[in-house]
Amino acid sequence: MPASPTQRTRIAVIGLGSIGGVAAACLLTTGRYDVVACLRRPLTRLTLDAPDGTVELPLDALTDPTRATPVDWVLLCTKTHDTAAAAPWLARLCTPATSVAVLQNGVDQVARVGPLVGGARVVPVIVYFNGERLATDRVRLRRGAGSDLVVADDEAGRRFAQLFSGTALRVGLGEDFLTLAWRKLLINAIASPITALTMQRQAVLRRDDIKALERVILDEAVAVGRAEGAQLAADEAERALATLFTFSGELGTSMYFDRLAGRTMEVEALTGAIVAAGARHGIATPLNRALLALLRAINDATAK
Repeated sequence: MPASPTQRTRIAVIGLGSIGGVAAACLLTTGRYDVVACLRRPLTRLTLDAPDGTVELPLDALTDPTRATPVDWVLLCTKTHDTAAAAPWLARLCTPATSVAVLQNGVDQVARVGPLVGGARVVPVIVYFNGERLATDRVRLRRGAGSDLVVADDEAGRRFAQLFSGTALRVGLGEDFLTLAWRKLLINAIASPITALTMQRQAVLRRDDIKALERVILDEAVAVGRAEGAQLAADEAERALATLFTFSGELGTSMYFDRLAGRTMEVEALTGAIVAAGARHGIATPLNRALLALLRAINDATAK
């Protein structure tokens, strides 16, 4: 059941990686909520390295979905390809009164997560901050120039933003969420594959020859995004590059860190989504198709 006016808001965070770890830690710093982390292995503390300092926080965690009970909010922070694995948690945590914030990449969060939440409301969230998991119990937050998280400017989005009021994470509200989601996908479409394939951090994106490659990737993706209904500007490619370069070249991407660690990379929700949408609309995406083939080959080798 949802919290009454006299009860503390209950929040479950599924996935305590670079994104979920930062989000959980920021919520814990407020002292306003009962936060539980849903994990594979036990954990009792979480350390956050943030721009304004480092804080060590006590953490309540569950490792068995059958012990979970309904909460007011779920933050789903797994990689997109792990969504199905979160289904047992969602089944126990959600009721129709629950809101599920999806802090995942891609442009189809509602379609991907909606069937798993038992009538709960799905709130798609665009993640802009750079999170890095330094250890099992330690995460680092680095921010760009704008909002760290963006949600739709509606009732559910405003309630989500209020959760993070007073924390290190800045939540923005957007009117045209589809367009904003595609703008984020454009950034991921260049940063993630290139850092993963070169096994270099974002400084590699500033090479002149790599910038020329990025422009072609973006031109294909912008055409697809417009066909999907995103209101992308004539200079959208330049805007995407300008936004990307507000981040330090020392930063990595989640796909880069996954490859370094020998984990499956989040390919289908990023480059795969662009190629699939291009096929639906009859738009050629040869460079994105080439990147997708290379990334899938790496994933297949990792899975063996």
